[in-house]
Amino acid sequence: MTRPPGSQPRTQGAGRGRAEAGDLPSPSAAGTVPIPIAFSGVAWVEGPLLAVRGVEGVGWDEIARVRLPSGEIRAGLVLEVHRDVAVVEVLQGTGGIDPERASVAFEGRPFDIPVGEGWLGRVWNGMGEPLDGGPPMLSGERRAVAGAPLNPTERDVPSDPVFTGISVIDALMTLVRGQKLPVFSSAGLPHLELAAQIAAQANAGGESFKVVVAAMGLTNADAAAIVQALETRSSAGDLVLVLDTADDPVVQRILTPRVALTIAEHLAFEHQHHVLVVLADMTSYCEAVREVSAARGEIPGRRAYPGYLYSDLASIYERCGRLRGRPGSITQVPVLTMPGGDITHPVPDLTGYITEGQIVLSPERHAEGVYPPVDVLSSLSRLMRKGAGPGRTRGDHLPLAGQLVAALARARAAQELADLIGMEALTETDRQYLAFNDAFSRDLVNQLMDESRPLEDTLDRAWQVLSILPERELTMVPAKDIATYYLGDHLGREQHGPVSGAPQGSAPGQPATERDKGVPYG
Repeated sequence: MTRPPGSQPRTQGAGRGRAEAGDLPSPSAAGTVPIPIAFSGVAWVEGPLLAVRGVEGVGWDEIARVRLPSGEIRAGLVLEVHRDVAVVEVLQGTGGIDPERASVAFEGRPFDIPVGEGWLGRVWNGMGEPLDGGPPMLSGERRAVAGAPLNPTERDVPSDPVFTGISVIDALMTLVRGQKLPVFSSAGLPHLELAAQIAAQANAGGESFKVVVAAMGLTNADAAAIVQALETRSSAGDLVLVLDTADDPVVQRILTPRVALTIAEHLAFEHQHHVLVVLADMTSYCEAVREVSAARGEIPGRRAYPGYLYSDLASIYERCGRLRGRPGSITQVPVLTMPGGDITHPVPDLTGYITEGQIVLSPERHAEGVYPPVDVLSSLSRLMRKGAGPGRTRGDHLPLAGQLVAALARARAAQELADLIGMEALTETDRQYLAFNDAFSRDLVNQLMDESRPLEDTLDRAWQVLSILPERELTMVPAKDIATYYLGDHLGREQHGPVSGAPQGSAPGQPATERDKGVPYG
């Protein structure tokens, strides 16, 4: 624990009043814990904060227990210490606290939680307390929720894919174990549904895989929908749900992602699981940080967010990755909404600097009825080449993805030209690109919210859609892949209509050209 310069460990007689045994209980922790000392000098209460005068030997990030005259005890964290004044963030809020009659005790250790596999299959609040009616988490080992930075020299390069079962993500912006890949959304788009689908379906190709979901600032209706969507995976003992709703104290929202990541770190690096952490909505988290900063009277930065927002977000996003010599990994999918759809807003802007790519949801795709409404040309996974290709997904995956993105860019240019001069003035090739664009959204991207597609099915669909274009246009794909997977020139067939599947007579999920030639599939 960090202490102010020159401070000394407290003794039992320090402070204005010593708490009697059992007055201010706290969970047991590994090692010797100093006896809590109660101080009655509460100077002021404002927002989620209170200040205590006359303190001695109190450190930053230390657990505090606020005792009310009724006997109620609320937890808090020390945010700042200056001389003999400590500023405490009250996790359950300061409503009903009378400064004249309240007392505060400091426990001499940071906020921590028990760790282990007992979290799995349960629903908890942002402080690690059960919400499902079950018993509290009990364990002999505890970890501080602030976490410890991974040693950079021990980090391993993210590699191998995490399969989400969502075609557009698996095919074009593959999620890699150890990566942090955010979802940028706007109000009214189905980002929570997408987050729940990723959490419910994701897997590591048969290896041990767990999911931790931290949901922040949700309405009660959204929280109930998240619980229902994840019920199957939770009942299988593969998922931890840490839930913070909009009517919970704002300070709890700041703890929620840190509690979730502390659970994930132990599952990954001690129990050797591959762990996916889904954080939604990080904009709600940042607004909570801004509210607490304003209550502390700090000088605001961009859009009234504190100047340390970047480092605060980094302290969350960087708690992922792989450690050399250990089989586990932590992969993050933060979900955030862009106020007004502004990607230059501080939350998405700073997130983009820290993370390795982004999945951008589009209001235009959503208006067309496409789910998930991903804007492919604005999205990318910078580590995709570390997790896809021969030996990881399929040999044709990377060139196929490159060709699809290039074709989409050409289709967008053709559409802009059509809007300018009319469809009649387009070349036949431009019309084929427009037909490809329609089929791409309809037959590859669009899927049900509870539909999980195997990667083989996704890549086969990609080839079926790409086969709308003439072979001469496939300049980024090796000839051997064209010979194996290309389904033939669809020029003029069905007037560039939808590609509903493999040609008649082919086996399900297997290109006819490959089957007829006797080439081993995959």
